[in-house]
Amino acid sequence: MSTKRQTIMLVDDNITNLTVGNNILKQDYNIMTLNSAERLFQVLDKIIPDLILLDIEMPEMNGFEAIKILKERDALKDIPVIFLTAKIDADSELEGLTLGAIDYIGKPFSPPLLLKRLELHLLLISQKKELGRQQEELIAFNENLRQMVDEKTETVVELKNAILSTMSELVDRRDSNTGGHIERTQRYLSILLDALWKNPEYAKEASGWDKDLLLQSAQLHDIGKISIDDKILRKPGKLTPEEYDIIKQHTKIGVTIVEGIEKKSSHQDFLVQAKILAATHHEKWDGSGYHEGLSGNEIPLQGRLMAIADVYDALVSDRPYRAAMTHEKAVDILVKDKGIHFDPVLIEIFLSVSAEFEKLSTQFRTQYSKKGE
Repeated sequence: MSTKRQTIMLVDDNITNLTVGNNILKQDYNIMTLNSAERLFQVLDKIIPDLILLDIEMPEMNGFEAIKILKERDALKDIPVIFLTAKIDADSELEGLTLGAIDYIGKPFSPPLLLKRLELHLLLISQKKELGRQQEELIAFNENLRQMVDEKTETVVELKNAILSTMSELVDRRDSNTGGHIERTQRYLSILLDALWKNPEYAKEASGWDKDLLLQSAQLHDIGKISIDDKILRKPGKLTPEEYDIIKQHTKIGVTIVEGIEKKSSHQDFLVQAKILAATHHEKWDGSGYHEGLSGNEIPLQGRLMAIADVYDALVSDRPYRAAMTHEKAVDILVKDKGIHFDPVLIEIFLSVSAEFEKLSTQFRTQYSKKGE
C-alpha cells in the first residue's frame, strides 16, 4: 500500500538554490519550486502544502513580510514555515521565530541535514495533528463512556510524550558535539532529585514537585538551540567570543519558544517547569552566569540543580577539542566551583551521590561506544 507523498513548497529568488533544493528533496517529497513570495500566494490559492521552505532575502516581498501575511489568513496560518538564510544573525532568527517560523536552515544546503531536519519536523507536525484529533474526540465523549475517555486520555499522554521526545531529539541531532546530552542530564537530574528530598534544607521547598513532570520538562532545557546556526552549533572546536555570545542566546530563545507553546495549551504544568529550566540552567551562584545574571537563591532551585547535571555531563563527555574527563576530575572541578558556579548545599548533595553519577556515566560511555562499533 503506497503512502501519500508530502508536498513542500521551496520559495527562493535564486535559481541555483531552487535547483539544488529540488534535487535533494524530490525523491522523498512532492516539491514545488517558486521564485518569489508573490508567486507563492498565487499557488496557495489552489494548493495547500505540508510545509513551506521560505527564503528571507527576496526582492519586492521578503520572507518576514510573507510570513506575516500567512499568519493573518485563516486558511494559511497553520502551514509550517522554515526560513532559509545564509546569514548568522541571532536577532533576525529570534524575530522569525516570534513571527511563527518553526526553524531556520542555513544555506548552502547540507543534503543529509536538510533531509533529517525536514523528516523530524514533519513527524512532529503529524503528531501534533494527531494529538489535536484525539483531543477533539475526547470532548465529544459522553459521560456514560468514562472508560473510553480514560483510554483516550492515556493515548493523548503517550502522544504528548512522543512530541516531547521528538522535540528533544531534534535539538540533540542538530548539536553533533553533545549527542545524547538530553537523555543523560535527565538521568543525572533524577539522581539529584532523589537525594534532594532527603536533605532538610531543601526538602520542604521541593516537596510539592512532581518528579516525572520535572524530568519531562528537562527535555526542553536546551530547546533554544534549535535557532542557533549550524555553523556555530556544530563547530568542531572552541567558539570565538562572538560565537559564544550567539550561543548564549539559546536560553532567551528557549523561554520564548516555551511561552509560545503555553499560549496554545491549557493545564500544561510541565511547561512552567520547562521555562524555568530553559531560562536558568546557565545562571551561576555568584551572579556571573546568563541570561539574567541571577545569584544565590534568586536562581530557582530547579535551575541550580540542572546546572550541576548539565556541567557534569559536559565534563565527562567527549568534545572535538578535548577527551572526556574522568569522574574524579569532573568532581574536583565541581567542588572547586562550589559557591562560585554552584549552590554550596547542592554540591554537598551531589557529593553524597557522586558514586551513582560515576556508575551511570560509565554505563553511558559503554552504551555509546557500542553504538559506534
